[in-house]
Amino acid sequence: MKILGIETSCDETAVAIVEDGTKILTNIISSSKELHDKTGGIIPEVAAREQVRCMIPVLNESMRQCSNATMEDIDAIAVTTGPGLIGSLLIGVETAKTLSFVSGKPIIPINHIFAHIYANWLTEKKKPEFPAIALIISGGHTELFFMKNHHELRWIGGTLDDASGEAFDKTARLLGLGYPGGPEIARIASEYKIHNTKYKIQRLPRPMLNSKDLNMSFSGLKTAIIREVARLKQAEQFNDNTKSQLAYEVQESITDILVAKTISAAEQYNVKSILLGGGVAANQRLTEKMKSGIKNLELNIQSYIPSPNLCTDNGAAIASFAYFHNHPVPWKDVQADPDVEIELES
Repeated sequence: MKILGIETSCDETAVAIVEDGTKILTNIISSSKELHDKTGGIIPEVAAREQVRCMIPVLNESMRQCSNATMEDIDAIAVTTGPGLIGSLLIGVETAKTLSFVSGKPIIPINHIFAHIYANWLTEKKKPEFPAIALIISGGHTELFFMKNHHELRWIGGTLDDASGEAFDKTARLLGLGYPGGPEIARIASEYKIHNTKYKIQRLPRPMLNSKDLNMSFSGLKTAIIREVARLKQAEQFNDNTKSQLAYEVQESITDILVAKTISAAEQYNVKSILLGGGVAANQRLTEKMKSGIKNLELNIQSYIPSPNLCTDNGAAIASFAYFHNHPVPWKDVQADPDVEIELES
């Protein structure tokens, strides 16, 4: 079964064709990141206008790379309907509805937050086994789910305030770094030499690290960074060296929390797999810590982390999720919903 996946929830314009939920035939992504670099964040109207410009070329290129496929070769259309930016969502939704109306192909509305999990079924290695813990970490979400199987999914914890990706973006902005914040923090953090510095910064907090539940908190990091930057500036020590130290500490704090909570969930629910998805999953320090934590605790658990190009928003994960959750609706009933809930879904 070949599914055409369309994703336009934020600043990407993405179209992919996936066979049987596991084989990527094409995966085309056009990002407007360079436009948003200038403003230090996404301006919704700018993102939507760029998606209008890119939607048809990206769709055509995806078809071309799939042996010049036509809609006759496609079995179903999957499209992100939420959550996301309403202007951006509408570009993908209206494109999918038009294709469905013209071709008669069924259309499957998708919550792209859950679709992030299914990037793990698009790798060449062994597929994930159930039961599993899924950690979804993106700019707007940090959520833990228990997956008994493909159709039984339960929210078990998450952030009570800022998402981990949001924390990366906010702290990067406070340090005068570029957008998106995660890759910038990781880049600067890699320059920090622990044993080769004359400066001393304060250790940042790890909120709720030792709480008994599976919830997290990241908003306090911004306050801590504001205070530390102010202190360093007053002492005339805010420079490239202290920036790299702060970036290192930010990354350590966020990844410590994510790893501790995820492994705790895996132990509590006695799972076979840990699945990561979302843009923050591309962080290499997070990968190192997750694998090390599983190994040190001698847990019989396999961790799955998608390749970086599948961590961010993409059409392939949308199509994969649709294959395993094939619930088409009439095209007239498909609507963009920027505020769709995730904790209550199953």
